[in-house]
Amino acid sequence: MKRILIGLIVAAVLAAGGWFGFNLYVQHRATAEVEAAFEQIRASGGKATHGKVEFDLMTRTLTIEDIAVTPGNQPQAQVRIAGIKGTGVRLIDDTRFSADSIDITGFEAALDQVGPTKVKASYKIPQLTMRDYAGPVHSGPAPANGSLIDLYRYALGQYASVTATSLTAPALTMNFDSGSGPGGSGEVTYSGLTIQNLKHGKIDAMKADRAVISVDVRQPGKPDKLTGELSNIIVNDFDATAIIATLDPQTSKDETYHRVYRQVSAGPYALKSAQGIRVDIDGFVMEDIGVQPSKFRLGEIFAALPQDQSAVPTPAQARGMMEKLAGVYEGLRIGRAEVSKISIGTPQGTGKVNAIRYRENEFAIEGVDTPAPQGQFKMERFALKSFSAANLIRWAASLATPGQAPSPDQTLGLFRVLEGAEIKGVVSPYKNTRQLVTIDTISLNWGQLVGSIPSKASLVVKMVAPTDPANPAQRPLTMAGIDKLAINLDLGAAWTESSGAFALAPATIDLGNLAKAQARFALANVPRGLFTTNPVQAMAQAAQVETGAIELSLRDSGVVDLVVAQFSRIQSVSRDAARSAIVEMIRAQGERIAAANVDARVAVDALAGFVATPGQTLSIKLTPRAKVPLMQLMQLTQTDPESALAQFRIEASTGL
Repeated sequence: MKRILIGLIVAAVLAAGGWFGFNLYVQHRATAEVEAAFEQIRASGGKATHGKVEFDLMTRTLTIEDIAVTPGNQPQAQVRIAGIKGTGVRLIDDTRFSADSIDITGFEAALDQVGPTKVKASYKIPQLTMRDYAGPVHSGPAPANGSLIDLYRYALGQYASVTATSLTAPALTMNFDSGSGPGGSGEVTYSGLTIQNLKHGKIDAMKADRAVISVDVRQPGKPDKLTGELSNIIVNDFDATAIIATLDPQTSKDETYHRVYRQVSAGPYALKSAQGIRVDIDGFVMEDIGVQPSKFRLGEIFAALPQDQSAVPTPAQARGMMEKLAGVYEGLRIGRAEVSKISIGTPQGTGKVNAIRYRENEFAIEGVDTPAPQGQFKMERFALKSFSAANLIRWAASLATPGQAPSPDQTLGLFRVLEGAEIKGVVSPYKNTRQLVTIDTISLNWGQLVGSIPSKASLVVKMVAPTDPANPAQRPLTMAGIDKLAINLDLGAAWTESSGAFALAPATIDLGNLAKAQARFALANVPRGLFTTNPVQAMAQAAQVETGAIELSLRDSGVVDLVVAQFSRIQSVSRDAARSAIVEMIRAQGERIAAANVDARVAVDALAGFVATPGQTLSIKLTPRAKVPLMQLMQLTQTDPESALAQFRIEASTGL
């Protein structure tokens, strides 16, 4: 029995010795593997040190302490980590490993004196936990040229090589200093960060509970300090590989769009300025954000930045930079963006905007309510249709020639920036009076550009404006007791290239309590070459244009009585006498015109009857007797109006 007991003790001692010996072997191997990884960094010219390395075989837990890394040829980048603890660590193959969890403490990364403007930035994460991690055993070599773009691409490439079911960090602090560039310095601290399902550079969801912002703004004159807080930052479906594609020179011909984010949302947001300005936003959301690698070339923008920020760029350099910037905007696509419930407080008062929206190339501001010098200004909606930020930048670049006035073609380039604008629901004080200007709708649209000139346009205006007794032109209205003028304008014009026809239709103006006028006007044989900013070419092309039918109608709603009343005051006669005098003047003048054109008598009689009996509608139609060249007609109207009128067959009538 004693011998059996002694045998068991010996076996236990040998087993324990073997276990601890194997554990020491594994510990030595783990240390060697870690050292080999750090030696790879040193071999490329970098600096890499670490403290104690431990590996527990039972739990397969690897612990590394006091890590400090400076990549080779990248002295401006430094990484420090107090400790890394990986649990359930296993080799997948010779190049990749996995871990049930990885806890990183005291992570700090710093970029110092980066780029032409010497930007500085640092990131601090006190605690980071990753679950179900898998990634490479050794990272690839860092870029050797010091390019900021290459650094970004390298970091994103490393990021795309790992997978994890979740990442959590209680806090992340970013400090930055823009160096000699515009901006300033400051700190942003995020709290409650989580990432779900990271795989090959794609993330299902990211969230931060809060971000606290503090920025010292460097600006000419009085410096400013901004402080703010942003809550509920959520990113759904992020794809880092799309950004990598835009940074890769090999994808410069890729014209497809790669989605970077499905949705980004945040809010509420509050920002305060030391100069007494406060901005509050209920929230914002952006959806379907994508980039086109062939045009979204951030690297070219950074490369084009001048090394000396104090040097004033030449006009050619400024245009080149703006053209590159326009290309970047052209390569960015946003499906929808919305900022809701904005409040901007200043020492003069608080302005509010219900929403700012961008969708399908339409930019809109809705629900404006803000103080103005004469009172409160309100606007239901302002919109820019088919707005292109890229074309706006290109248009601005075309004007960037100091000391040289823009050419007509450059000025008209604004029509390429957007295809229309709309204003609705405006209520605004009129000067220093208690009266209001109300705008129901102002809508201006254009299209079918020929060069830089639209060949199709429409304008709709519905508004009510107070009459101004101080304005001599409006004094007859105020004297007649008209204190408001309702305006309803509808104009449309279009050119059809296949037929060469140009039509002004509809053309309606309704001055509610005065009159309503309508017109239709047609031109034939209008060549494409007429749409030019070259006056010599335009005049040559205009010789081909022929005049078509002209239709006019005027509905009297009080304008005749207004004219009669004004004539009565001037002549110091009764209104009946004034009306009779005006009718006689029309008939007398008409006799002279009718002598050259018998058809004109019909128009004269209709006009006289229109004045004699208020509340009627006057209709006149002019039909060309033969081909009437437009240029010839315009010349005749100045030199011989009777002959100009004789070119047309005239129809006229009045009716209630």
